[in-house]
Amino acid sequence: MFAQDIPLSLTASICFEQLYNGVDGDSASSTELYGLLSSLSGIPINQSIAVTGSVNQKGQIQPIGGVNEKIEGFFQICKMRGLDGSHGVMIPVQNVDNLQLSDEIVQAVKDNQFHIYSVSTIEEGIEVLTGVPAGKKNKDGHFPAGTINYLVYEKLKKYAEVSKKENN
Repeated sequence: MFAQDIPLSLTASICFEQLYNGVDGDSASSTELYGLLSSLSGIPINQSIAVTGSVNQKGQIQPIGGVNEKIEGFFQICKMRGLDGSHGVMIPVQNVDNLQLSDEIVQAVKDNQFHIYSVSTIEEGIEVLTGVPAGKKNKDGHFPAGTINYLVYEKLKKYAEVSKKENN
């Protein structure tokens, strides 16, 4: 998405191997990508929202295993620390039909004390986590100013300029 007209002068590797009941997965890979986007854009991530979800090379969030257990576990931690309406979890949209949560969590969601966000793309997720629009390219191929993608692109452009100067 970002290296269409400039060389990508950044290398980042994201790899998670986890085991849930004999099923391999990488359900934290989207989280690492959100961290990378936050770092490059300079926009902080809301730390009261837990994130789970695998991501493919096109930025699409993929379903994960153990969604109910993950939500239940995070909810219990938030409850022990005191629910204040800021806490929640972000899950793949494909997992919504698998939700079978306790009555306590369902009531907390109804009372706006706990939130469950479902997302299908990294762009949707970064908007939930930062409150800043991700930004889509316009017809000229530019991201709108002030969006996450604009800020990331500008940082990558600076990295490319530095790299070019160092190689000359």
